[in-house]
Amino acid sequence: MIFARFMAIYGHKFKSCFETEDEIRIAKREWALSLSGFSEAQLVAAVDRCKETLAWMPSISEFLAIIDQLDGGDGVPTVWDAYVEACRYAGQPTTANWSHPVVYHAGKETEWFRLRTQEEREVFPVFRYHYDMVKRRFHSGEPLEEPSARALEDKRELTVCDVVKAFGDSNNISQEVAASLLYYLTKPEGSRSRANYRHKSQQKADELGLSVKLPD
Repeated sequence: MIFARFMAIYGHKFKSCFETEDEIRIAKREWALSLSGFSEAQLVAAVDRCKETLAWMPSISEFLAIIDQLDGGDGVPTVWDAYVEACRYAGQPTTANWSHPVVYHAGKETEWFRLRTQEEREVFPVFRYHYDMVKRRFHSGEPLEEPSARALEDKRELTVCDVVKAFGDSNNISQEVAASLLYYLTKPEGSRSRANYRHKSQQKADELGLSVKLPD
């Protein structure tokens, strides 16, 4: 449907994008894979926007960006609005009034601790990736559970924050540096990833001249 409309809209410009029928067939397959999970209404709206605003057929990434901007009528906010919301509620994710379950699950996949402590240039690309993945799951019909308040989880989040603050204060370093060094505490206890992150953090602490042994 999309290629047929593009051909009608862009005429010879569309044909000039492909030299052979094989190229068109390969392109159709790639577009189909990239757009699986989006509703017909979203695709139709995106093609209409292309017709109104673009003189040439868009690339796949440009088309996906247009879908993201349009919202699709399903209540899912844009990735930037979702990121701002996720950062705002990262301290109390299970009790916040989320605009859409997709935002909550994308924040959860990104990890709340990272959203609270890392700079935008570091964490936004991670959030954007997870947001795209969760949106695709939602559009394919997968039910997304609403967050539920769990005292144990909230207590753990506060405990990590307390450790970071105490570590920063006792060693006279910024909370950003302390959070970076203690990021491994967000990983499961006894896991290999936690041990690897702790080892790297200890090396970084040594390089900074901090005569401390990081907690397990």
